[in-house]
Amino acid sequence: MIRTELLEVRRTAVIATRGVEPTAAARPHVRELWYVLHGQAMRAAQILEMAAGIDDGSRFLVAPEALNRHYVGPVVARDAPVGATWMTRAEREADIRDVVAYLDSVHDHVRARFGGVTPPVTVLGFSQGGAAAVRWSALGAIRPARLIMWESSLPPELDYRALVARQPAMRISYVCGTRDKFITPKVLEAQHLLLRDAAVPFDAISFNGGHRLDDRVLRWLAG
Repeated sequence: MIRTELLEVRRTAVIATRGVEPTAAARPHVRELWYVLHGQAMRAAQILEMAAGIDDGSRFLVAPEALNRHYVGPVVARDAPVGATWMTRAEREADIRDVVAYLDSVHDHVRARFGGVTPPVTVLGFSQGGAAAVRWSALGAIRPARLIMWESSLPPELDYRALVARQPAMRISYVCGTRDKFITPKVLEAQHLLLRDAAVPFDAISFNGGHRLDDRVLRWLAG
């Protein structure tokens, strides 16, 4: 008989940053702290390249990389690109707990760099990273001023009324391109309905494009 069990272990994480480094001298100039969570098969540095438009000298952008890395495409290729994923359907509940605990640890690390007090926090989750961002806001220690779900499927297991009660001041936005191949109009309506049924106040924002960050919308949200 085969038996399996779960064992907690330590992991080494990759965290990418860009913008004003929160040194003692520079902290007064950092107006906002942004956490940007990448999508499936992406890397941390890649999502920060996509968010370059809001690196205007007033923000510190942090992209934690998902702990599960994998080859993208044929693994027989010696130069096959590497991506990361936040979780799969396997060991789902354990992965959710691990992701929330990991992101809390990242925030503790970043908060220490700010001397214990951070500027207002925005959490942006793109694609698969959107679900991680919502779970973190609902279950973690983070208290963001804003939560931006960008072309992502909402976690179905969460109590969204409880999320609003827990984070009543948090501004929520849901962004989706008109030609997104994953979040089709039917899927998008289902996501909006889930939020409306739970009486979650949110801004629905669209742009003309596919599954990507849109620089114009990103600048507008940051503005």
